Amino acid sequence: MDLQIHTENLGTQNKPQAAFETEDFEVSFGPQHPSTHGVLRLQLTLDGEVVIGCVPHIGYLHRDFEKICENRTYTQIIPYTDRLDYLGAMNNNFGYCMAIEKLMGLAIPERADYIRVIIAELNRIASHLLAVGTFVQDLGAFGTPLLYCFREREKILDIFESTCGSRLTYNYYRIGGVSADIPADFQKKVKEFIDYFKPKLKEYEDLMPLNAILLVRTKGIGILSKEKALAYAVTGPNLRASGVKFDLRKEEPYSIYPRFEFDIPVITTGDTWDRLRIRMDELYQSLRIIEQAIDNIPQGEHIAKVPKILKPPAGEIYFRSESPRGELGFYVISDGSTKPYRLKCRAPSFCNLAVISDLVKGVKVADVIAILGSLDVVLGEIDR
Repeated sequence: MDLQIHTENLGTQNKPQAAFETEDFEVSFGPQHPSTHGVLRLQLTLDGEVVIGCVPHIGYLHRDFEKICENRTYTQIIPYTDRLDYLGAMNNNFGYCMAIEKLMGLAIPERADYIRVIIAELNRIASHLLAVGTFVQDLGAFGTPLLYCFREREKILDIFESTCGSRLTYNYYRIGGVSADIPADFQKKVKEFIDYFKPKLKEYEDLMPLNAILLVRTKGIGILSKEKALAYAVTGPNLRASGVKFDLRKEEPYSIYPRFEFDIPVITTGDTWDRLRIRMDELYQSLRIIEQAIDNIPQGEHIAKVPKILKPPAGEIYFRSESPRGELGFYVISDGSTKPYRLKCRAPSFCNLAVISDLVKGVKVADVIAILGSLDVVLGEIDR
């Protein structure tokens, strides 16, 4: 009898259990979420805590930039370029002014070229510092890294303020040069910043690459392959972190960049950590360019002699430059009047964001924040 009961109990235990069923559900990540760094909405489809689908929704910050440009003179457009990638506004001014200069066949003074490059590289450093600091903050480390990055960035903004009077949207570059010559103490301040900033990079190296929690949250997460990066037309640090050595300052040299020695950092894995690491590596290279340029600024005019009313010849031009986020291009059609017939902006953040749908599939919700932060997009140039 005991044996029979025991056997029956075993039979009961071996019966197959009913399958546990789950149901997919959707969650809106944003548009009002601090880690989106702007008004971006990611429509996530989840299976539990795992992402199985993602649709980015943009347009919450649309300002009609390209249409506005059809109703502004070529000079009046410059402040609007500040509002695209507002963290790299100097580089936006730079790219746009070079496009119009190419359309006009206008040569600019050598002094203006040096000033432009120094300012652009300082702005690249400021942009990367913000990207690194806010990325680590998104992962939960509010204190030291973010405050360190902002401390250094403030010194760059002080230089910009003394040069052009602004700290965010600068309107400093002009078609033909820059709006005003550099102040008398500009070179001194830049050299002081270089001497100050170089040792600080060692602090970043000690602080972040050796942090076990940061590495666990970023290593092997959101891997962007070389093939996928090229298919999505990803550019800038995100492309170089996937193993593609492409930088317009080297590939299609413009301004006076060919005069300077600097390297293009490249990493091959393409994960979230590599996209953070590549920006830290690029800080060194921007410093190298500034060091070579700062003592060699020639005397002369800061702007070419251009007509007060600009009327570029009828025609079209496309010019691209390397902004802190990648390839920034301006396609301009002139009908010979004071205003462009059409102006199209190729913004790097638009393509860089497009790849997010593929990168987040199969990761946890918390990893979405890390992946998005590592792409370093600015919604101002996406919603244009």
